[in-house]
Amino acid sequence: MLINTLEGHECRIAIVDDGRLQELYVERSRSASHVGNIYKGRITNVEAAIQAAFVDFGLGKNGFLHISDLHPRFFPKGKATDSESVGRKRPHYHRPPIQECFKRGQEVVVQMTKEGIGTKGPTLTTYLSIPGRLLVMMPGMSRLGVSRKVEDDDLRSKAKATLEELKLPPNMGFIVRTAGIGRPKREMQRDLNYLLRLWKDVDKLAKEVKAPAEIYQESDLVIRTLRDIYNSEIKRIICDSTEDARKVKRFLDMAVPRGKHVVEVYAGTAGLFSDYGLENEIERMYARRVDLVSGGSLVIDQAEALVAIDINSGKFREHSDAETTALKTDLEAAREIARQLRIRDLGGQIVIDFIDLRDERHCRQVERELREAIKPDRAKTKILRMSQFGIVEMTRQRVRPSLKESIYRTCAHCDGAGVVKSEESQTIHIMRSLQHLCANDSIASVDVAVTPAVAHHLNNLHRTQLAELESATGRTIIVRAEPDLTGNEVRFNCLNQRGSSVAWEKTFAQPKTGSSGKVAIETVALAKLPKEKEPAAESTDEETVEKVPAKTRKKRSRRSRSRSSKTEAKVDAAAEAAEPAAETSDDEDGPKAKKSRRRGRRGGKKHARKPAKVDSDKTDAPVDTPEETALPEPPDEPAPTPADERPLDGSGAAEELNTDWPFADWAKENGEQANS
Repeated sequence: MLINTLEGHECRIAIVDDGRLQELYVERSRSASHVGNIYKGRITNVEAAIQAAFVDFGLGKNGFLHISDLHPRFFPKGKATDSESVGRKRPHYHRPPIQECFKRGQEVVVQMTKEGIGTKGPTLTTYLSIPGRLLVMMPGMSRLGVSRKVEDDDLRSKAKATLEELKLPPNMGFIVRTAGIGRPKREMQRDLNYLLRLWKDVDKLAKEVKAPAEIYQESDLVIRTLRDIYNSEIKRIICDSTEDARKVKRFLDMAVPRGKHVVEVYAGTAGLFSDYGLENEIERMYARRVDLVSGGSLVIDQAEALVAIDINSGKFREHSDAETTALKTDLEAAREIARQLRIRDLGGQIVIDFIDLRDERHCRQVERELREAIKPDRAKTKILRMSQFGIVEMTRQRVRPSLKESIYRTCAHCDGAGVVKSEESQTIHIMRSLQHLCANDSIASVDVAVTPAVAHHLNNLHRTQLAELESATGRTIIVRAEPDLTGNEVRFNCLNQRGSSVAWEKTFAQPKTGSSGKVAIETVALAKLPKEKEPAAESTDEETVEKVPAKTRKKRSRRSRSRSSKTEAKVDAAAEAAEPAAETSDDEDGPKAKKSRRRGRRGGKKHARKPAKVDSDKTDAPVDTPEETALPEPPDEPAPTPADERPLDGSGAAEELNTDWPFADWAKENGEQANS
């Protein structure tokens, strides 16, 4: 064990085995860990939707307290009772809602179990636990147990029997740690007495202070590491600080009085970690790619949701069989992955993409190798079986941000994406933005500040486009190179005629809508229809046909077929196959013919009309075009208003169309309302 605290700003503890780094713990004085500290906090908000409460405990961000971390002593009396024996954990479905347990402003004693990560606040619990050297004390929990890391049944039974022989206080739970396995009853009782004295002070302070306040602080990194990690396998402890060496000796003399402690003080000048070759290995630890001894490699990508690890065989070609090569690479990768998870302190969901193996036995062998390599890890882990795609999913306990997140910050150039737009892509985006800005009447000039590389593209490769845009819009465009800008950053400064700044984000015009909700341009298209006047031009006649509702035209055509002869049916078939102009052949009789036909069907007053004459000998001849049919002369009225002078709002245009539609009179006489 190497302990480096000489610089004073950072404490680093490394566990080295055969010259290789196995574990690394880093803590800085300005960002010390608060995991394990006990606080007296105040409830600031109760969220029934997520069954959680937010607690102000005095460290900036409010802590997150879920209903599953709520001790039964906070449950309302007389509610949510069950028949379970005292001391057993209450199932979630028997827990009352959190809004019945807490109210805003209520004080509560909590312990931090996980540091805040990103925008999330720390995770809190009301199940308190205070660790000692051999035991872990849990106030308010009448449970006795042994650490899960102890798998031998005989050792577990002996340790629990020894624990039950101690003088245990009521309403207190204890767990024997791995360091307490095989220890005599006297040493356990001494550790128990120390924990009881400590809890007495914590409980007294919790009753006296006002929230928010800290009432218990975990030991520093050196003492925590010795308490949790030190065992008989550690042969040497080397410190580069005399003060730390004395502190380590005092703790070991108290915790392991009969042990032989080899605590040394580093006397070199190059640096403790440098002499043991750890500085270069620590720098490589943050790299995305990790090379394997066989020639393969690991690629570790840390994302918001999970950690993805990919295995590549690389240049490893020791065996001619592809299956054997993949198996050897996967086995080596499994051991290295377990090591990388510990030294990088990666947690959360982890997905490992092993090289595909055809033999099911080889897949199980890789799984066993990974589980065996994970065993020394103190963090809680869970590993699932390998899928048919060669994917292994696992979880690892995360109590604090990873070392990479603690040491590195988000890149200012790419904002953490890892890539930035090319100069050409940024230039195209800027040209589009300038086109929008120059189309605004309130902007007289645009000043664009970009990176030097993008400025070179704009001023040289796109000079012609800028000049054409200035000439077409009458605006002034200035491109400036700003060395202080990074990545995709672009600054627009828009000025009006008086030289005042214009908020360029608000200059993009939104489509105008009328009262009916339709886009204004659709209303303009309808407003081009004339007032009760049908010019003889072919295009106007086609527009008139299009104005007729489709439903009316269909009914008229069906009635025409029922009243016409077989020859007329042939003419209709020929008209459907003709050009669009021929589609108006049935409408050549004009509005009067349509009126009489509709009135006759409805039983109203019938007007005589002249049916269209069809020569049976000329059924194969083309149907007459609208130009050959004389349209009725419209009454003398003022000339229609040009479409450009019509109002653009949807409501006005709709009213104008309803009253000026050529068939409006006919529709009113029949009790129908004309549709625009």
